[in-house]
Amino acid sequence: MALSAAIILAAGEGTRMRSANPKVLHTFAGKTFLNRVMDSVAALEPDTLAVVVHYQAERVAAAARSYQPNVEIVNQDDIPGTGRAVQCAMAQLEAEHKLNGYVLIAASDMPLLDAETLRGLVAFHEQSGNGATVLTTILDDPTGYGRIIRDRDGHVLRIVEQRDANRSELAVQEVNTSVYVFDAELLGRAIADLKSNNAQGEFYLTDALETARSAGTVGAFTAPDPLSVEGVNDRVQLAALAKEHNRRVCEAWMRSGVTILDPATTWIEDDVELARDVTVLPGSFLQGHTVVGEAAVIGPYTTLIDATVDAEAVVERSRVQESHIGRGTNIGPWTYLRQGNDFGENAKAGAFVEMKKAHIGNGTKVPHLSYVGDAELGEHTNVGGGTITANYDGVHKNRTKIGSGAHIGAGNLLVAPVEVGDNVTSGAGSVIRHNVPSDSMVYSENTQHVVEGWKPKWER
Repeated sequence: MALSAAIILAAGEGTRMRSANPKVLHTFAGKTFLNRVMDSVAALEPDTLAVVVHYQAERVAAAARSYQPNVEIVNQDDIPGTGRAVQCAMAQLEAEHKLNGYVLIAASDMPLLDAETLRGLVAFHEQSGNGATVLTTILDDPTGYGRIIRDRDGHVLRIVEQRDANRSELAVQEVNTSVYVFDAELLGRAIADLKSNNAQGEFYLTDALETARSAGTVGAFTAPDPLSVEGVNDRVQLAALAKEHNRRVCEAWMRSGVTILDPATTWIEDDVELARDVTVLPGSFLQGHTVVGEAAVIGPYTTLIDATVDAEAVVERSRVQESHIGRGTNIGPWTYLRQGNDFGENAKAGAFVEMKKAHIGNGTKVPHLSYVGDAELGEHTNVGGGTITANYDGVHKNRTKIGSGAHIGAGNLLVAPVEVGDNVTSGAGSVIRHNVPSDSMVYSENTQHVVEGWKPKWER
């Protein structure tokens, strides 16, 4: 039987996060909880993927559609509980689709829920012949989780929530992960008569398992990795889970040939790609789809966001976003590369340099204390300290073009739009407002005035 539908529960506020944002839109290793869970569920290719929303419904729905354009949005009413969420989802799905197979139900607050675990759950459900199967895990400290209560044959009798459990039930270490597979027809019957006679006054989806059990067996599949099904209810749990996940990510890269001097202060998101013999120094953050080439050195205290760093480049104490760093190029320290920069090979952007949408040719150096924006610099050009490309006229961003082999003096101001040719030398302190032809020298002279014996007015 096929996976007829997958329902992701994303209706809750997540009050323990103490946030103005819905819990499912908090981020983990570069993606929101909801994004990560949707990606894992979508990998199973269900006929229909539905997300149930309620708190800040429009915002969560918009995010869900940005992750999976074909997702079906289900609006839960004001009746609380996971059981009610599934009732709303099934009513909508059964009215619009023919559900003839399995239905996967997953909570959206498990950022490490992976497709491999979900495939194992669905395969176990199919092979066991259960009417319903619960994804469980074993925890040393199960506080806060619903406990799995089994019969002597190992089948699931019921799931007892923390608030409703007695002393012996609280001692159980096998817990519910809020991920289930039901046969579609059985799920429809099981949620029809849910009651809210519990400490919270909610419709629990777990109660549907009793109806399912009366129609057949309810099984449990234990997740191989407890971390993959660990939920996040507050920021303390978020920090602890993120730290452990990052430790595993760093360890995997080190085993692949990357040197990470201090994994405890190095954070690497899931979509980052590192070649062998890369060195990542302490205090570095590698985010988004960052790609680092062989033998490059990153850090210390460097942030790369969607950056491409070619082989043998060095990026030290800098922030680089959506920029390409060529082979053997040196960036930093204290360099800020905004979006859209493209460096050739063996170039340099040194201390306290800021760049935006700049093309820097092979061997060209901008050593220190400069701003280069909306500019194109040729090869083997040197830009003196304190140089600024004045690219904004108050309305438009204008481009500056400097040729190859140029020597731009210290403290130059290039007022765009302007072009400076090849092999040009400019004098220190020049203000260049007009195009300069190749093979020439340019300077601007300012009259210097000295008033001897001058004192400010209040000292006269």
